[in-house]
Amino acid sequence: MGTNYYLHQKSESSCSHCGHDPGERILHIGKSSYGWCFSLHVIPELGINGLYDWIPLWNNHQIKNEYEEIISPSDMLAIITLRAPGNYSPIGVEPRRNELDGESCIGHGEGSWDLIRGEFS
Repeated sequence: MGTNYYLHQKSESSCSHCGHDPGERILHIGKSSYGWCFSLHVIPELGINGLYDWIPLWNNHQIKNEYEEIISPSDMLAIITLRAPGNYSPIGVEPRRNELDGESCIGHGEGSWDLIRGEFS
């Protein structure tokens, strides 16, 4: 089971009470799957080559998961970087990494995330 995360364009019609914004989905950030390192979507043609290229985008847009729940930039960072055993993996088991293949998985992040290119969900 996994959860996808998306960057959404902020619009002027966001709710002043709950912050919900129906803004258009513009980019797939990645996928959190139990037992695995976070699959961080990299898009080199847009200059998104790793985690630190995403962070400024999160601060200027809205993040939502596939269930339309709003995710703060700090929570998104934690979902990607704090994948300790028992949190996103079975207790006592480190999250699995995707195998480097040079096409889909092009690298491993400095922490608990992998760099994944191309369309996936």
